[in-house]
Order: sequence, then structure tokens, then C-alpha cells
Amino acid sequence: MPVTKLKYVVGFGKSDPAKVPVFIVGQLRNLKQVKWSTVAPRLESKVSAASWKSAVAALHPNPTDSCSLWQNNATLASFTHLVSRHNTPSGAYHIPKLMRSCISGKAENQSIVIVCEPQDVFACGCSVARVFPTFSMRTGRNLSISNTISIEFIIISPGGESIHLDDSMAECLDDAAYSVRLSAKIVDAPCNFMHTDAFLDEIRTVGSDLGITPFIIQGKDLDEKGFGGIYGVGKASVHQPALAILSHQPEGATQTIAWCGKGIVYDTGGLSIKGKTTMPGMKRDCGGAAAILGAFRAAVKRGFKENLHAVFCLAENSVGPHSARPDDIHTLYSGRTVEINNTDAEGRLVLGDGVAYASKDLKADIILDMATLTGAQGISTGKYHGAVLSNREDWENATVKAGRTSGDLTFPLVYCPELHFSEFTSAVADMKNSVADRSNAQSSCAGLFIGSHLENGFHFKGSWIHIDMAYPVHSGERATGYGVALLLCLFGQASDDKMLQLSSPLQQSSVQATGDVMNHSAVDGEESSSKRRRLI
Repeated sequence: MPVTKLKYVVGFGKSDPAKVPVFIVGQLRNLKQVKWSTVAPRLESKVSAASWKSAVAALHPNPTDSCSLWQNNATLASFTHLVSRHNTPSGAYHIPKLMRSCISGKAENQSIVIVCEPQDVFACGCSVARVFPTFSMRTGRNLSISNTISIEFIIISPGGESIHLDDSMAECLDDAAYSVRLSAKIVDAPCNFMHTDAFLDEIRTVGSDLGITPFIIQGKDLDEKGFGGIYGVGKASVHQPALAILSHQPEGATQTIAWCGKGIVYDTGGLSIKGKTTMPGMKRDCGGAAAILGAFRAAVKRGFKENLHAVFCLAENSVGPHSARPDDIHTLYSGRTVEINNTDAEGRLVLGDGVAYASKDLKADIILDMATLTGAQGISTGKYHGAVLSNREDWENATVKAGRTSGDLTFPLVYCPELHFSEFTSAVADMKNSVADRSNAQSSCAGLFIGSHLENGFHFKGSWIHIDMAYPVHSGERATGYGVALLLCLFGQASDDKMLQLSSPLQQSSVQATGDVMNHSAVDGEESSSKRRRLI
């Protein structure tokens, strides 16, 4: 199956729009600062300086606008810089919409030119990856054509000077975009292709690319080793449930981080079965694990300085003779017992095992779990913002900031276990797996269920972050790759990569303090080490 190739280009090239169609996009205020001499190499054989100036003046984005520079092969598009405080200042979410409406996709090679400020390069670069999904089973003659999209940047510095991508920036965007598309491919693929064994193959492929052999426990071995959550959810499926771990352990690491992903490759709801209108789309219930696989690949590729474990909790929630039943009691890896009162509340069971393993066996200082956990997430924070629950206010704030920087938006949930965890009270076990009152902070409660299985439960000494991304995982019929860019930014201070360091919430605060926006290098010496450890 031919796949569109994305190539982030160092510098700025020269071409003829008649041969290589070009699409130029950016916030209007940035487009107005671009000198004709900067953009001319992509246009001057067909567009004059006067035409460029007139086109920019004709744009009135509300919130977007576009115009043709030369036939259908050279297009200029803009979007407003005005956003609310809970949105991403980059406006990167406009770029996919504009590209889909303005790019034909028929040419063998095309050029995308993004005009933005330095702090918006990462979000804008990742947004392009969402336009070109890699999974498709469509047939037809025109679908056999492969093409290459070259993405170039005109970066407007604070002084008004235009600069372009350097080698490091281009490599970072290449890795991030590949990972966003990998995550989206896994989510888009239906369960007859992306079952648990196929997902394990994807994990092995990433591990091989990084020189890491995954540790895998599968099938009845899960039950024997005490992973009652994962095994109980997935035991009815032909393709057996699994716990898989990819571990990156560099020399000089000072902390251990675990990313745990919910990987329900299909969710029928089990015996508490979903209806005919709510079951379609449940191939996307592995979105958390898919995002963590993509983010882990990119993070290690860019040089992650700390111990990093990716924990994948994989199962298919099927209906069959061996399905878990309401009233069954399962013992999770934490040692705590759970009475099943809803087999369609399965994601928290597999992640309960995942975070217990991360805290008990991996001894992680920081544990982040990501999941398409609740339909209530869409009610709590909407279609565009993932919901964040954390035992640490600094991590809650950092995750929100990373969301605004990366374009993978987030917003906090109420963290109050002393008021909400009683929703899981059981007369015969330590807890039930679904709430008594579905109108009482349902998404918060679901997250708290996972947190209760950390070592020492809500008294866990480390930092725990839960991200529910049930709605941002897709836009319409396609996966978004949500979560990859968010994790790379959130943990950017632990990276060797200068762009990710600049994108991290902690690095932003240090840049604001010094006023040195264009300095992509981390602060030297002890101060850098101290600041890095403050965040992670």
C-alpha cells in the first residue's frame, strides 16, 4: 500500500509551482513579516512580488482564509492568532483543515511552507502528520500512486528575521511525525488486523529499531503471575491478552519514568455489551497504548536521559464462554480485589495492573497512564482537550502547559479521592470497578480507580499523571495520533534534543526568565541539571 512520505527540509529550496505545487500557510501577522526575497525561490517563476503583496493584503482570516497565487498550484492560506487561554497559541489545529481544503494530493511531489514563530514550530510540524494517515484498505487505480510532501519552515524571530530548520530540528520533526502517524495507524486499523498479537508485533518492531527487546507476559502466564485485571478482561478472546514492556535505561539516569497505555484492541463491552450504535469505533480503544508506543520511539530516538519504561496493557474485551461476568471478583497485581459490576469498565482494570507493576516492580518515580477511558471525558473536557488527573499540582499544571505547546490540548479533572472513591464501595471486595452514581465526577472516579492500585494507593510517594483522551484520539473517521506530541513536550527537559527542551514546560519558564527565545541550547552546568530534575 503506497504511503505519502513526509520530509522536513533543512533550509529553503527553489522550485517551479508548475512542477511542484506549493502551499504556504501561517498566522496572518507572521505572513505579513515575510519578505518577498525569502519566499520567492518557491514562487518567482510564476508569481511576482506585487502579486505576493496583494495576496497577503487580501487575506482576512475569520478564523481562516486562503487565496490562489497561481492557478491551483500555488496557494496562500492564513489563520488568526486570536485564541482563548485554554487553546494552543500556535493555532496549529487550523493547518490540517486548511491543507485538506487546499491541497489536491494528485501531484507526485508537493511543498508545504509553514510560517510561524520559534515556539510554534513543533506543534505546527506535528499537525501536518495528521493530514496523511497511513492505514487504508481502499482499492482503485489512483490509490497506487505514492508521493512526497516536503515541509519547510520560515521561522519569524523576535527581531523579524526569517530563519529555517536546521538539521537537529528537521530530524526531531521527522521522528515526531513518524510516531504520530504510527500511533494513528494502530488506532485506525480494525481488530481483524490490529489484534493483540499484531500489536505485540508493532512493539517488537519499535524495539528492534531501538535495539531493545520487549519483556512480554501473555495468556495464562498473566493469571499465574497475578495480573488478574489484564487476564480477566482479555481471556475470552482468540488472541490472548498481554503485558509488554519496552525499557530504555541509559547511563547517568537519575530517575525512573513509566508510561502505561491502555491497549484494548476492541471493546464489545463484554457481557455488559454495547449497543449497535456505540460499538462501532471501538477499534480506537487502544489509543493510549498506541500513543505511548509512538512517543517512546521518538523520545528514545531523540536521546532520553532518564530511565523510561513503556508499559502496554493489551487485551480484547470479547464475548464468549470465558468472558468475565458481572459479580466475578478479580485480584489485581496490586493485591487488591475488585468486584465486577460492569464488564464495560475494563480499561481501568488493565491499567490497574499496569500502574501496579510500574510502581512495585519498575520502582518508577513518575508514572503516567494514558487511556481512552471514559465516554464521560467528552462531557468533562470535550472533543479537543484530554482530561488530566494527578496527585501533584505541579504535574497537572505542566501537563496543561505541554498541551498548549504541543497542540495536544489538556484540561484538569477534580482530584479528590476522599470524596469520590467511595463510589466504588463493595460489600464483598476491596472495591467495585464501576461507580454507583454516574453523575458524580465520573471521569475523575475512573482515573482514581487506576490510582488506587499504585503502591500504597493514594499515598504513593511518587508522581502520578492520568490522561483520559477518549475523544481527542480521533477526529471524524480518522485517528489523530493524539498523545505523542504531548508526551514529547511534557518530558522534553529529559531529552538531548534542543527543540524538545525548548518545548518542555520547565524550559519555557527558564526561557521567559532569560528572555532568550532563540537559544535552543539548555542552560549549562548545575543549573540545567537542577531544573531538569525539578520537572521530572
